[in-house]
Amino acid sequence: MAFNGTEGGEITLELGADMTAEYRDLNPNERKAHFYGKDILNDLLDQEGCMGIRIYYGIDSDGNKELVLVGADANENDMTELVVDISSPCPNLCDKNSPLNK
Repeated sequence: MAFNGTEGGEITLELGADMTAEYRDLNPNERKAHFYGKDILNDLLDQEGCMGIRIYYGIDSDGNKELVLVGADANENDMTELVVDISSPCPNLCDKNSPLNK
């Protein structure tokens, strides 16, 4: 199966809130989310042949959960010329009023 750029889909806010609540319940002291600015995401997506973004789970040198992002091409291959990690994690940079974080 090859990537065509249409992978993924929408879910309801209610389902998203249920899923994030379950994660927080099971992982009360873990990071809840990561924020990446549009510029770095556009840099990933603007690579020639990029069909989307693959997100790997990782652990940083302080033991915190992190995400490592790379573009992926139509043949499902990682595009490793640009690898992204440095995010603004939640906590501390969180939307305290979001249903996804209550």
